[in-house]
Amino acid sequence: MGPEDDGYIGYVLSDVARLMRTVFDRRVRGLGLTRAQWLVLSRLYRRPGASQTELADMLEVDRASAGRMIDRMEKGGWVERRADDGDRRVRRLYLTAEARRVHTRMWAIAEATVDDALVPLSAAERAQFTGLAARVKERLQSMAGVETGEATAVALPRARSATAS
Repeated sequence: MGPEDDGYIGYVLSDVARLMRTVFDRRVRGLGLTRAQWLVLSRLYRRPGASQTELADMLEVDRASAGRMIDRMEKGGWVERRADDGDRRVRRLYLTAEARRVHTRMWAIAEATVDDALVPLSAAERAQFTGLAARVKERLQSMAGVETGEATAVALPRARSATAS
């Protein structure tokens, strides 16, 4: 099996991640969110009070791009900027109450997307798949010099227990 085969693990992993994002994008479209916006909501939900620079790092974009995104989201009523108590030059970013409500709906859609994707797997296979993927992730984080537990990508939620499967 060579790198040109559909069975090549690099292609499979890439395709799984891409297809999960595609399905999720379609499902959250009704909430009025673009992929960039749901990424911002997800990041700020997990890290309320992040600075624009920190958000840019989390999204792996430059500060100017993050700034434009934040401007649009602030105008749309999703994000608010607040002054930092310790440094007047820094503005901290927070989700609005409406954005937090939408995030809750978005998370339910994400959980359903993962559960639907994993339907072909038994409960034992889901647990094994999750454990193996977590080990590979830890190895990659180590190789990339990322602290364990530090978020490097938007994660769709883990599948719920498949006792009903």
